[in-house]
Amino acid sequence: MREEDIERLRGVVRDCVSKHLYSSAIFFADKVAAITSDPADIYMQAQALYLGRHYRRAFHLLNASQIVLRDLRFRYLAAKCLEELKEWDQCLLMLGDAKVDEHGNITDTRECNSMYLDKDGEDREINILSAICFLRGKAYEALENHAQARLWYKAAIKADPLCYEALECLIENHMLTCDEERTLLSYLQFGPEDGWLSSFYSCLIKKYDKENVVEAKFRELEQSEPNTKFSDKSVLCTLKANTDLLACKAEYYHQCGEYQKCFELTSELLEKDPFHLKCTLVHLAAAMELGHSNELYLMACNLVKDYPQKALSWFAVGCYYYCIKKYDQARRYFSKATSLDGTFASAWIGYGNAYAAQEEGDHAMSAYRTAARLFPGYHLPTLYIGMEYMRTHSFKLAEQFFMQAKSICPSDPLVYNELGVVAYHMKEYKKAVQWFEKTLAHIPSSLSEMWESTITNLAHSLRKLKRCNEAIAYYERALALSTRSLSTYAGLAYTYHLQNNYTAAITYYHKALWFKPDDQFCTEMLTLALADESRHGIDPIVESRSGGLFI
Repeated sequence: MREEDIERLRGVVRDCVSKHLYSSAIFFADKVAAITSDPADIYMQAQALYLGRHYRRAFHLLNASQIVLRDLRFRYLAAKCLEELKEWDQCLLMLGDAKVDEHGNITDTRECNSMYLDKDGEDREINILSAICFLRGKAYEALENHAQARLWYKAAIKADPLCYEALECLIENHMLTCDEERTLLSYLQFGPEDGWLSSFYSCLIKKYDKENVVEAKFRELEQSEPNTKFSDKSVLCTLKANTDLLACKAEYYHQCGEYQKCFELTSELLEKDPFHLKCTLVHLAAAMELGHSNELYLMACNLVKDYPQKALSWFAVGCYYYCIKKYDQARRYFSKATSLDGTFASAWIGYGNAYAAQEEGDHAMSAYRTAARLFPGYHLPTLYIGMEYMRTHSFKLAEQFFMQAKSICPSDPLVYNELGVVAYHMKEYKKAVQWFEKTLAHIPSSLSEMWESTITNLAHSLRKLKRCNEAIAYYERALALSTRSLSTYAGLAYTYHLQNNYTAAITYYHKALWFKPDDQFCTEMLTLALADESRHGIDPIVESRSGGLFI
């Protein structure tokens, strides 16, 4: 057969692959390889077999050729076949020995150099070193060696910042803390034309910076005018409506407690792209917070119909049952989600929360501990363990876990709030004030109703320290955020009572009792305030009778 005829057959194979006609590709690639015995044609045949899901045959073909030991493409494709066959130990053996340090830097320079020599292929080709590091990470993760998986994912993204899958695994599986994520991004060496990618990656990681900082990152990607970082105006224009970017923004709104804003944005996104799964997860979380059970029901039905094998579908069902307070059913579906995907962090948290809602602390703790082990960069499991200890009045243990959560994510205001609550319960009021003030300092956006309880807790702590004027100012600040809090009205009334301002105290006791007419503390204190006002004096028994009643 003439060379031009062979080249035409190669073209047929490539066209068959592009049209997903894999059986045809396998047929013609087999004939070309038989005629030429050229390593490139053998590799093409193995590629066609791999795409046609003939993994065992593809591996045998590659392994039978001695080139597999010398050519990185052969070795990588053979390892990919073993990945599909779930033979993880053999996959690692095929990829060869290599070592990586704690920062994700490959220490085997001999292998590193040989891998980089394969880089001179097509324009913008992803470094094969990066692909091999990523595959090593997947193998280690499948073998539940999460520490090694984390290191190899870091090595993959460092070897080539275009290997997005490695960064995705690190972020989605919560393998890195907030500081580690920022440090990793700072080490990535982007090309001069990849400035937009650097900014996009910074939007993907945990976003606990101040609102103006995060919004600036989004604006940088959404702008339509070119600047020093971005030279391609067309790219900028398209990114403004990019669903991935808007899903990141929705995630940020949820993180800030702006659930309605988050829900509106995700609803709009899902109208354009109803199968965007990351946006779907954020949408479910926002609907849960807002109590939109009908929306959760519809989403769950559609997901189970479209993706019956995906953990997200059954997680949505669990969210629906959790929202309507049917916690037994919620547990069942959260458990099913974790069995389908053991690395689905939200399902583990939901599973623990469903137990905690029924005060089944041991089972809740078991779920949270599993999540803490699986996701070392995720602070919420540790935080929830602390909350469970606090519920059982084990305040010292609770404080230890809250401090551990703080070390994982030192920017989350919720962690500081819980530290303040536990300090208050331990009667360490000065420390409680410090933690609550740090909570307010770490809130990224303007104060919303979500943080009303934090301000009220700060006011309670100041009142305990007899800093009554400051306490009154914070109670009033809390009322500006929400006028439906019994604790705030009761605390403000009692503070006025301590200042002998009986008229104001009586007014706020009445307002508190409007929310809960049978509240024992407010009823007793209102009676005392009325008696004190009638005498225009101070009854010395007020403090002793009320000191242990109000928290």
